Amino acid sequence: MKNTFNQQAIRFSSALVVVFISTMAIAQQPRETDLSIETVEFNKSLVSKGDTSEANILAEFESLKLRIAELEQDQDSAPAPIDRDLRSRLENLETSSEKNAGEVSSLKSSLNGVLHHSHKNPKMNFFGRIHLDYWGFPDVADPVADYLENTDAYQWPSPGVPAGPNLPVKERWNFRRVRIGVKGDLNDNMLYKYEAEFAGGSGKTQYRDLYFGFKGLPVFQTVLIGNQKRPYGLDHLNSSRYNIFIERPFVIEGFNQDARRLGICSYGLSEDERYNWRFGFFSQRYTQDSSGWKGTNFPGELAGRWATTFWWDEASDGRGYGHFAVSGVLGDAKNAALDGIKLYRTRPEARSDKRWLDTGVIDDAEMSSIIGLEYVLNVGAFQFCGEYLNSNVSRKTARDLQFDGGYFYVAYMLTGEHMPWNRKSGTLARLKPFENFFLVRDCDGCLRRGTGAWQIAARYSKADFTDQDGPISENIYGGNGHSLTLDLNWYWNPHARMQFNWLVGAIKDRRITNPNPPGNIQDVNGDYDIIGARWMVDF
Repeated sequence: MKNTFNQQAIRFSSALVVVFISTMAIAQQPRETDLSIETVEFNKSLVSKGDTSEANILAEFESLKLRIAELEQDQDSAPAPIDRDLRSRLENLETSSEKNAGEVSSLKSSLNGVLHHSHKNPKMNFFGRIHLDYWGFPDVADPVADYLENTDAYQWPSPGVPAGPNLPVKERWNFRRVRIGVKGDLNDNMLYKYEAEFAGGSGKTQYRDLYFGFKGLPVFQTVLIGNQKRPYGLDHLNSSRYNIFIERPFVIEGFNQDARRLGICSYGLSEDERYNWRFGFFSQRYTQDSSGWKGTNFPGELAGRWATTFWWDEASDGRGYGHFAVSGVLGDAKNAALDGIKLYRTRPEARSDKRWLDTGVIDDAEMSSIIGLEYVLNVGAFQFCGEYLNSNVSRKTARDLQFDGGYFYVAYMLTGEHMPWNRKSGTLARLKPFENFFLVRDCDGCLRRGTGAWQIAARYSKADFTDQDGPISENIYGGNGHSLTLDLNWYWNPHARMQFNWLVGAIKDRRITNPNPPGNIQDVNGDYDIIGARWMVDF
């Protein structure tokens, strides 16, 4: 009885083990896999025959274990559909990568010796601009433009000699700017920029921005070394790509002729971009048509500018903003005179041949200083801007001199855009029309057009380069200029536009020395009209 019970217990326990192992094997199969699972049963013949010996049961158990192992092996070898898809995608990616590698290798081979970086991780950007200008000088009753533009050829009146006939100023078409440049980053925290000017007017290529420097420095942040803009006069710090009027106002060009000089300058910005500043040491000598300065009396100057964007409308992403800045300059006027530098001079806010306002070289000068103020307010499509600059020149034996000037303008976007502002530099930024200009026919033959952006503006400008408050021998007669300019801008797209200017101006208290005949001195006073247009692109 006991032996029979033991045999039944062994048989029952073996069955439980087999069922448990089979169940675990089936549970571990992924559901996505369609496997053929055979039903595992005990050999009923053994039971029916009553062969319940322990040896037979163990043999049957071993047979089942082998069958389970076979099923598990089949499961492991069966690939899941997602694995096959992934494998296919990887193979396609490898094929594409090999193809691209071959094309890159071929491109490098074709560019060998043409373009090569000598640094590990450089960044290089090419850029340029083209400005084509037209200027006309209509005849007026008082030919002051003829006098100032044709000083050497005009027959000035003298005792017993009448004035010669007027010599009208010639209209002109010329490329004002043709520039190509490259800029980028070097290893770590260095940067560089080189810009060539092919329309410099001297018959040879000149340079404009030409510097290298460091960024991310403690305290000084960015430091540039080389030819760069001196930090005063907002209208000069603005790029010619973005300025509203064709040429800059009297005082801006007069006090900061051609803007760029050889020097070293630091540029800073607050974390919230509310404040920015720049200050440095520069040469007063224009060297863009040569390799640099050479002499014994270096005409140096210290210059700086502090600016704030005191209002910025975040809700409209800068369609409303306010700007204020103050700048200052302290220069060695003595060495400037010894170096033959004409201190302050400028053209009539148009591209004439001669400078119509000109102090000449101030021989007895010791030091010169400039204080400048800037203000800009932009509300949507409307903008107001104004600047004022004042200069004092101390002299060794004669009395000190004072010159000043300023301008203001109002501008309005007829198509609703606004003049963008760069808070990092405190200058104008690139305008983007709501709709670019285009004129094409569609596939149905209908004419389609885009209007671009349209802007009107008016500017009043004044500069006084004459100081005649003392004895005649001590006075400077550089001239007193006034000008009203009406402006129309048509923006084709963010990188191209047309500009039209009409200037009505007057010059007085300007004294010309050494005209024809030699030794004669002539005071120039009168009015003038100028019309101008510019077609411009940058890239």
